[in-house]
Amino acid sequence: MTQGATPHPPSDAAAGDVGPEPAGGSLATVAPGAPEPEGDPGPTDAELLHAHVEGDHSAFSTLVARHQDRLWAVALRVMGTPDDAADALQDAYVAAFRRAGTFRGEAQVTTWLHRVVVNACLDRLRRAKVRAVDPLPEDLDRVEVLGREPERDPVEERERHDAVAEALATLNPDQRAALVLVDVQGFSVEEAAAVLGCAPGTVKSRCARGRARLVPLLDHLRAPP
Repeated sequence: MTQGATPHPPSDAAAGDVGPEPAGGSLATVAPGAPEPEGDPGPTDAELLHAHVEGDHSAFSTLVARHQDRLWAVALRVMGTPDDAADALQDAYVAAFRRAGTFRGEAQVTTWLHRVVVNACLDRLRRAKVRAVDPLPEDLDRVEVLGREPERDPVEERERHDAVAEALATLNPDQRAALVLVDVQGFSVEEAAAVLGCAPGTVKSRCARGRARLVPLLDHLRAPP
């Protein structure tokens, strides 16, 4: 990956068949910060980032390739379309490339990368003047509408994916980012707060508001008792 490269969805050769939806039709993906496979002789993320800062021209490409699946999935869910996700991811890669020297090791490199991607997505959404949602009460119960469900027919699963994408598009950028990180990508509230640069309570509030708006839109997807 070079500074001007255009991001694309990961190819089969990179890390398996990755598209707008995780393998198996589930909306959940691998949790962030997962340990690298045992016995991997390659450099750590922090070592790659440091090597990039020191002038290693291949280190940044190696780092991005290692995490491109999850970064692409976050961008796609937040932005809603592959074209918009690719544009936001390009912004993020350029920002990370240029600002790598500001990384101080206070969080994991993966957390920092996700933060850069989410910020790039939010910047594009806000510039596009995405409409805001109406205020919702703070004390809303958690409703599990985006959880893992049994395997479905491919056509039905595609319809389900499209319905979720359309529902997420109705949320304001902050709520959408919080829900994508927590309910779709499997981040803990604390991890999502680190990515978004806010307090855990703020993440909980955004998720509660977002879930409340999604309930009537996605209620038909819930399995019958």
